[in-house]
Amino acid sequence: MNLAPLALTLGEPAGIGPEVSLKAWPQCRKSSLPFFAIGPVKHYQSIARRLKIDTPVYGISSPNETDTVFSDGFPVLDIEENVSGDLGKVDMSNSELIVYTIKKAVRLIKSGQASGMVTSPIHKDILYKTGFKFPGHTEFIASLDECSLPVMMLTSPALSVVPITIHISYKRVLEVLTTAAIVEKVSIVNEKLSTLFGIKKPCFAIAGLNPHAGEGGHFGNEEMDIIVPAIEELQKLGINIFGPVSPDALFLPDIRKIYDVAICMYHDQALIPVKALDPYNTVNVTLGLSFVRSSPDHGTALNIAKNGTARADSMVSAIKLAGRLISHYRNTSSEK
Repeated sequence: MNLAPLALTLGEPAGIGPEVSLKAWPQCRKSSLPFFAIGPVKHYQSIARRLKIDTPVYGISSPNETDTVFSDGFPVLDIEENVSGDLGKVDMSNSELIVYTIKKAVRLIKSGQASGMVTSPIHKDILYKTGFKFPGHTEFIASLDECSLPVMMLTSPALSVVPITIHISYKRVLEVLTTAAIVEKVSIVNEKLSTLFGIKKPCFAIAGLNPHAGEGGHFGNEEMDIIVPAIEELQKLGINIFGPVSPDALFLPDIRKIYDVAICMYHDQALIPVKALDPYNTVNVTLGLSFVRSSPDHGTALNIAKNGTARADSMVSAIKLAGRLISHYRNTSSEK
């Protein structure tokens, strides 16, 4: 049985999402699961012309047409709406369209017309001003999937990381960080690394929260009160995990060789090292959903959206990874 194509969302139309999607097609046309974008076809065609991107753009009326078009050009499931404004300048009137394409992608997956989704970056501040109630993409998509605990994993050839707390202020990290939260999220990651990534017995390293992992309680008690009990509970569940490791040592080359995923306590503790090690090939994957969702690990880059200079590496990696995860899951499921 052939896999349904991937759905790519529009993202912020004034940003680099459409540009890197178009640039990804030549690199993915023969080595990935076919995909289609959701949005106004004339917007993609306009960007291709304006930025001199040599990717043919074809409008389609159904995801079923993707396979017949994909080898020749970039398929766009046409949404007959106008995109307001110009590249590099966000326009609040586009907010409804941006949100619609995300909802549409999820509906297509639920109906079997798409096998997963790759999301282009959104400009959250504009969406907030028009009533968007979610901290980010991840939480919104989880709500559409009725998923109560989405887990954000950033993965690259150099490093994979999971932040336990994500889009909250540092002040709130101590309120949200609990033993139960660590156990729940690591358990989800452990399961998905097996079913999606084919890592049967993954190894996790968990970071401390405080300098030197608390130095035995001299720099804070969170390691002893929250993190160590979580490690002990996870080990009782048969999960291979060690720590807490001092955050300034966790990402050293020799230590990275030991584990598959680093479990971090807050957003920047996870994202700074993975982006520093591989700024172009890192992919954001949401674990815990009923389907595969990946995203390039960069923002809208409004400052370069008019230049045509955006690199498509992360989008290419996101598309190829989504295809591999879906294929692995389907193949292993059919063998059972």
